[in-house]
Amino acid sequence: MAYGGQPDLASIFRNVDRDNSGQISSEELQKALSNGTWTPFNPETCRIMIGMFDSNGDGAINFGEFQALWKYVNDWTQCFRSFDRDNSGNIDRSELKQALTQFGYRLSEGFYNLLMQKFDRTHSGTIYFDDFVQLCVVLQTLTASFRDKDTDRDGVITVQYEEFLNMVFQIKM
Repeated sequence: MAYGGQPDLASIFRNVDRDNSGQISSEELQKALSNGTWTPFNPETCRIMIGMFDSNGDGAINFGEFQALWKYVNDWTQCFRSFDRDNSGNIDRSELKQALTQFGYRLSEGFYNLLMQKFDRTHSGTIYFDDFVQLCVVLQTLTASFRDKDTDRDGVITVQYEEFLNMVFQIKM
């Protein structure tokens, strides 16, 4: 621990940078993060976050990028805890709906069912922190891509199939 109770990010970075390359991969990042369940952080979430913070596109992040990612994860941790009303370390469908509604999303009951199916990896009716981050990043990224096409802001777009594929595959995920 560093001064003031803050973690020593340089030490954490060095400890997970197994090959001493000065960069960490998604596999190495997985070892640095905790989802609060004593299980490994979701590898797909790590890959998505590396993609978000990897400024040169080489599939890894340097220490500066790691610092930004660490802050991002801590911000999501505080957010997650505010919706985990029972302090169970996960959120149920009701808590997820409350979170996304507070974020400004107006989604159907059927879509919440789909989100639970997709992001409840343990099939327990709950979503753990790392899966919640992945869900929110994917939803936020897809929404931004949609908004780019929704120039009149009516919630409706018309795209050709290949244009749709380009929208999805250009997302840094």
